[in-house]
Amino acid sequence: MTTTTALNQTIVLLPSYKLPIVLIVLAAPLLFVQVWVSLIVALFGFFLLFQAATLRLTFTETALDIERGQTLIRRFPYQEWLNWRLFWLPVPILFYFREVNSIHFLPILFDPKTLQTCLEARCPQIS
Repeated sequence: MTTTTALNQTIVLLPSYKLPIVLIVLAAPLLFVQVWVSLIVALFGFFLLFQAATLRLTFTETALDIERGQTLIRRFPYQEWLNWRLFWLPVPILFYFREVNSIHFLPILFDPKTLQTCLEARCPQIS
């Protein structure tokens, strides 16, 4: 996996397991407050852990691709992007981007620094 930001290179982001692990750990003390809430938080954490392990974000020359294994799940061409943002930069937890016809929110399950570098190189923010 390459980490350079040349626009003609394909970059596959490394997974980040921080958010799912924090949710799973947070579920333990919630057991003493509310069992059902704890169970929901833990299940969501395990779901995100599975997603982080199986999904890949790939920045190509023309689009952001979401893949599972060798299967392309969705392609988001940069030419249709209007805006993007990473929420809560001290500890990024959510990636938002807006296309011409839709809005997307993705949990940060990938290396946030490389994600931001690739976004800045391929889809500069519109002021």
